[in-house]
Amino acid sequence: MEIYTTIVIRTVLFYVLILVIFRVMGKREIGELSILDLVVFVMIGELAILGIENPKEPSILVAIPMVLLMVIQIILAKISLKSKRFRDLVDGKPTIIINRGKIDEQAMRKQRYNFDDLLTQLREKDIRSIADVEFAILESSGSLSVIERMNNSDGKPKDGDITIPLIIDGNIEEENLTRINKTNLWLRQELKKMGYRDVRKISFCSFENGKFFVDIMDEE
Repeated sequence: MEIYTTIVIRTVLFYVLILVIFRVMGKREIGELSILDLVVFVMIGELAILGIENPKEPSILVAIPMVLLMVIQIILAKISLKSKRFRDLVDGKPTIIINRGKIDEQAMRKQRYNFDDLLTQLREKDIRSIADVEFAILESSGSLSVIERMNNSDGKPKDGDITIPLIIDGNIEEENLTRINKTNLWLRQELKKMGYRDVRKISFCSFENGKFFVDIMDEE
């Protein structure tokens, strides 16, 4: 009887501890979990199970690594906020699967993403035909973001673009500049015309449909 009481108490204890840990780590939807989040969540869950299944093991010996994992995750999350290079290394980058109505088979092969995956995720978004899609972006979380084609009043497809970041956290995204056939020098000259001389002070800059969007870093 004593062992059953111990198991019940430990179950409640670890349940509360996990709630506290997840609350401290922040609210995230399941589909938005990064690889770091997922690894930490799985390890914490496994540790809790081991603690419940081994009632003779002191609870503190299980709680310590759980809290340690929480601290590690918070530290890495802060590094991720300040370093896009670290985010790209851990989470990967979004991949454009359909660009202006054209399927990028090379990008699909690179991501080991097949047509069955594409059609399944399009159906989940109530998209009946690939012909209705202007852009489809495979996010780093594995979800598919879809932008449908827009038509003019005459029924012909309307030209449009997606937001392509050219500067993130003060760093120029050379890969995205290449994607729109522009250069680093072009970007700096255009920004100077608008009065932005120091790229490092720009938190986010994008170029869409011939227009810039620029956001300056907050002063700490």
